[in-house]
Amino acid sequence: MHFSKLFALVAIAASAGAQTITGQYDCLSAGSYTLCQNLWGESAGVGAQNTTLISTSGNTVSWRTQWTWQNGPNNVKSYANVNHNTAKGVQLSAVTSAPTVWQWSEAESSGIRADISYDIWTGVQPSGNPASSASSYEIMIWLAGKGGVQPVGSRIVTGVSLAGHTWTLWRGPNANWQVLSFVSANGDIKDFNADLKVFFDYLVQHQGISASQYIQAIQAGTEPFTGSANLLTSSYSVAINH
Repeated sequence: MHFSKLFALVAIAASAGAQTITGQYDCLSAGSYTLCQNLWGESAGVGAQNTTLISTSGNTVSWRTQWTWQNGPNNVKSYANVNHNTAKGVQLSAVTSAPTVWQWSEAESSGIRADISYDIWTGVQPSGNPASSASSYEIMIWLAGKGGVQPVGSRIVTGVSLAGHTWTLWRGPNANWQVLSFVSANGDIKDFNADLKVFFDYLVQHQGISASQYIQAIQAGTEPFTGSANLLTSSYSVAINH
């Protein structure tokens, strides 16, 4: 697909009141969420990215991110994402359900390297910034992994059946926390409707995560390595019931 046409189509999808951010760490208030660029790894490559809030309604948000990155094919350049403002501060043992819906589509160049994933942070304290000294675990749920990209660590379990899908579980250290990544074993999941509690329960029962861990953040976004793409989230929501 020609990217001039691609970008025009995505622009049409945005509402007249859409807001776009372009700075490395720019963020926007997005109803129940905060939408951030988070171009934390941009120095590992050459390129650009912008992120647009399309609409919010109740606990649902629609947004897109458009990016082109070159060089550093094994380095993440960013994690444009939405982070729920209040779905946090709850111990895993207290979660009765954590319903989420994520409907997305992506127009992309050939040879793209990227993942589309949840990034859920837990720690021993009720609050803490993601990827900080407060983090104990980073739980990722990869709805797509493109171009052969792999999570941190190594593959430890295959054929994990959760939320109506089959996953491969990876595990490994990153800084002061452990990363556990569920990677879709059957291709892209573009219409995801699930209860995140089943992932939490699996990790408590099979991977030794303490049920006393607090959920500190639930993010959803994309990690590009190289290529060009427009990721459009037409509908996203998440909640924690306890």
